[in-house]
Amino acid sequence: MAKSLSFLDKSFWITESAANPKHVGCIQILEMPDGVIPSVYVSNLVAEFKSFDKAVPPFLCKVKSVMGYPIGLQPVKSLNMSYHVQFHKVEDVNDPIAMDNKVASMHETRLDPDKPLWQFHVLHDDVSRRFAIYIRVHHMYGDGATLVRWFQAGYLKQPHTGSFIPVWAMKRKRYSKPRLSVLAMWKRRVVNFVHISRDLTVIFIRLLLKLIRVNRHYMPVPFTGTKTILTGQVKNGRAVATMDIDFARVRKVSRRCRATANEVLLCAFDIGVHRLLQDHGHTFKKALLTNVPINLRRPGEKTGGNKIAIVPVKLAHGESDPYLRLRQIIYNHRIVKNAAQRANPGSFSAYTIVIQSCALVIEWCRLSNYIPPIGNILISNVPGPKDTRYLKDSKLISVYPVSTMTPGGGVNITLMTYNGTANIGFVCGNNRIDSLQPLAGYVEEAFDMLEKSVDDPTLSIDDIGEHEEDIPVSIVES
Repeated sequence: MAKSLSFLDKSFWITESAANPKHVGCIQILEMPDGVIPSVYVSNLVAEFKSFDKAVPPFLCKVKSVMGYPIGLQPVKSLNMSYHVQFHKVEDVNDPIAMDNKVASMHETRLDPDKPLWQFHVLHDDVSRRFAIYIRVHHMYGDGATLVRWFQAGYLKQPHTGSFIPVWAMKRKRYSKPRLSVLAMWKRRVVNFVHISRDLTVIFIRLLLKLIRVNRHYMPVPFTGTKTILTGQVKNGRAVATMDIDFARVRKVSRRCRATANEVLLCAFDIGVHRLLQDHGHTFKKALLTNVPINLRRPGEKTGGNKIAIVPVKLAHGESDPYLRLRQIIYNHRIVKNAAQRANPGSFSAYTIVIQSCALVIEWCRLSNYIPPIGNILISNVPGPKDTRYLKDSKLISVYPVSTMTPGGGVNITLMTYNGTANIGFVCGNNRIDSLQPLAGYVEEAFDMLEKSVDDPTLSIDDIGEHEEDIPVSIVES
């Protein structure tokens, strides 16, 4: 019997195309133990991976559809392990730029829709003690919080050469919801529908008031983002870059600035993207917009699938002092957080579906080059393990998330905190930009300057292409 899917889960299948696959991935860098022959160790590990040809849902399941519409996940009789686990020899696994480019070439292709929607790619150069695993899983299997929880269960706190079960074969405890009577179930649905309808009405009224400039203190109006070389119709081809930031430094800045760690990183990403776009001749008369996914699960909830909302946040504009830009972002971010806290969690999920559906229709009609995007940047923060983990006896060094592309394009930035470090992955289309490596450098420089600007108010950002909009001067002021 096919496993049921939520509408949000189904949307990742319905909207997928060859130009815009809907899988998410991560690059794991691992270090094998001392005293092994690297090529033999990796070969044995790949063979061991392939020996686990019995999987558990959803890794055992392919999509069951009727006329292209997904109705559930259906188990397959057997797994083709040569497809799901692959080995790639690379020239130098310790060359991060070459590895990013290799992953970009694999990340741009679509998973086989007739098979379970996941793959493990092991990359090694036959001589190094380090190797990499690039994993990609379809977004309909789960959101970032779900996938990290699943994969984290397969990593150990201590090295171990004995029993080992990879994530696709690992049985997980099922969290069943309490059964309700038919009357109680329909009563809950009606109450939720009323609450969501009420909240959506309030959200759209307030957006309308902001659009006509009656009330500007609300979250950004959809489809008012700035067009850049990174936005527009999503096409084949990807650029990927990775970087690290010491998360203790981020927390220190956040404490001193009365900000959250996310707000500090938003500021660094905003400055970095501005500098990248300025390199390509962009100038800006208004702030860029970012989309921030929010996990809608209650504390301790461990349900699978997708349970998120994506809310827009206005970034900074018109300030050359990094600290003052951070204050702008804090203010704008908290306007949106306040709006989200006042509404039913399902309301913002419904809002996400409405707005993203509009964006998808625009993308299907190939109008994304002509209509402003929902946002310029999508930024996600996925908490990971706080201590060192091991895959068998190999030490996990870092984990870089690589996400999917949103309709309308832009840069998708995902960070995962692991063992005190923020591992950050950037991805965008490469049709009008060759590389995202400069962006990684700019973000690092932006964070360094933000950190120093807390004590030194004389620091300022070089020209990043921002200009104030021309405002007519009144006759009294002239």
